[in-house]
Amino acid sequence: MKLEGRNALVTGASRGIGRGCAIRLAQEGANVAINYRSHSDDAAEVIREIEALGRKALLLQADVADQSAVENLVKQTADQLGSVDLFVSNAAYSDRELMIDANMEGFRRTIDVTMWGAFYGVRAAAQEMVKQGRGGSIAVISSPHAVLAIPTSMAYNMAKAAIDHMTRTAAIELAPHRIRVNSIHPGWIDTPGERKFFTEEQIEKGGQKLPWGRLGRPEEVAGAVAFLLSDEAEYMTGGILSIDGGVSLPWWSNRAEGEM
Repeated sequence: MKLEGRNALVTGASRGIGRGCAIRLAQEGANVAINYRSHSDDAAEVIREIEALGRKALLLQADVADQSAVENLVKQTADQLGSVDLFVSNAAYSDRELMIDANMEGFRRTIDVTMWGAFYGVRAAAQEMVKQGRGGSIAVISSPHAVLAIPTSMAYNMAKAAIDHMTRTAAIELAPHRIRVNSIHPGWIDTPGERKFFTEEQIEKGGQKLPWGRLGRPEEVAGAVAFLLSDEAEYMTGGILSIDGGVSLPWWSNRAEGEM
């Protein structure tokens, strides 16, 4: 029960990594406010799972690209749960097209949700934690896209690179307030969102080519998030933790056994 007695807010928590994080934090003893924009039925199911663990759960609908809405998320969490001790910035959006062909509406939406949404959340959560005066911990779900120039993902690559630097800058600014800020690089994770881009067959075959031979699972990322938010990681701030099955390694350079 690493997080017993603490109150958390997780954005984009109706499905995938966000869902996994919300449930894992509850398993570790935290009360959890979950944010969602759509997929209300999935969000309600997450609430039921958290409550079944004996934790308080709060359901908050908002688009994280809206700064005032994000600030209200934090306020509602503090008002209804009593504090904001932990924050997980997870919500993201991505269209995948070559830069020269990109629909600029989708390109801007990717930046607005993935970069600005993360910043709005980190800023608002930090403001509340500073006001509370007892420190806190923030985890930002970033991506290997921050360092890998993956084609057809320029807006997403840009946004994730930006939030990595945001994480480090926030960490040094917030250290005097005993607020830790770290980011996580999940690799190719088996989530509903991946099926926006790939068929089941493509996911299965693609996973077999990765160094670890499979896609990751949301609960594996969630375990890392729970660790970073806990006192076990008290000496970690401004760091980047990769949970990627080796996807950031030069896996494409593998040779057949015995070849140079």
